[in-house]
Amino acid sequence: MRPITVQLGTIPIRALAADIAARADEADRLGRLPPEDVQALRSAGYLALSVPAEYGGGGLSLQDCAIAQLELAAGSASTALVAAMSLQVFGNARENRPWPEAAFERLCRAAAAGAVVNSVASEPALGSPSRGAFFQTRAERDGDSWLITGHKTWTTGGRHLTHLLVKLDVEGEPGVILVPGDAPGIEWVDTWSGSLSLRASDSHDVYFHQVRVPADHLLERGRREDRVPNAWFPMMVAATYLGTARAARDAVIRYALERVPTALGKPIAALPQIQRQIGELDVALQAAELLLLDAAAAWPGDETGRAVYPRIVAAKHLATETALRVTDAALRIAGGAGLTRGLPLERCFRDVRAGLMHPPAGDTALEIIGQSAIDRFKGDGRG
Repeated sequence: MRPITVQLGTIPIRALAADIAARADEADRLGRLPPEDVQALRSAGYLALSVPAEYGGGGLSLQDCAIAQLELAAGSASTALVAAMSLQVFGNARENRPWPEAAFERLCRAAAAGAVVNSVASEPALGSPSRGAFFQTRAERDGDSWLITGHKTWTTGGRHLTHLLVKLDVEGEPGVILVPGDAPGIEWVDTWSGSLSLRASDSHDVYFHQVRVPADHLLERGRREDRVPNAWFPMMVAATYLGTARAARDAVIRYALERVPTALGKPIAALPQIQRQIGELDVALQAAELLLLDAAAAWPGDETGRAVYPRIVAAKHLATETALRVTDAALRIAGGAGLTRGLPLERCFRDVRAGLMHPPAGDTALEIIGQSAIDRFKGDGRG
């Protein structure tokens, strides 16, 4: 990977990934995000890569952030997902400016100083709000404060979050309120540690028991129809899962080079069959990465992005499907050894399954891609 140079300095992404990788298996076994990982991200300035440079961040493009995520995820998908949430929050906010500028600057400078930020949206009754939502978590005005009551799920980063951007009902309208991570009345419940995927992402449930925040912490209220589509979320999660699949490819290559059966007398990597199987993995990864980075490079970051958004969705869909295919094939190549914790393959296999749940996904993604293809056909005068 070419080095990424920003105002925060030159960040050695591969060294950062290697540091995180050393703790990944134990973190997965314990189902806990290592504090050392969070500190490593903060110290490197990684969480502020998408923050505008004028507010102390890296100001990196969508493509450069995707490149960084591909590398970081090779260390730990769980930790990379925590980082992805911060990158997508600030990348999307940089383009849409949904908050008062003074509040945006404060949050940006906090991230540049090491704040851990995530959007807190999903709820038990509605799941992900990607298909439209009426939040049960609510805010009620009490003098010069808001009182927040509710229950959120899948809150990646958990107790490590210093700033929670809570999506909720504000007197009958959708809104976003900034809640400090240490605010009295916040209760974390460990619901995620034994999950199939991303066990060390601390994606736990959080309860708000009459949490009081100042009135000026209300960042958004009502609906905006002029928003630029959020390309950052699908691209950051896509890069996370594709980077994890890269790690699986690398692990099975390392295994093939080290595995010397007595009857063979040489590494199984010398066998044409193994070479062909690894070649299939590599071709799939190359194709998915090319589409991912091409779509990221094409993203304009303004209202014209609506025409490009189906390519973003296609890149995310292909990245997820490729990650599923590659990690499955890597297990097959390694055989029984791949099922043990002696190799990271079983962890990679489990972690990328979460990509199926991140929107846009499944039928919704294919409908967006298909409708775009139909529209292009009509536009070319062939329909």
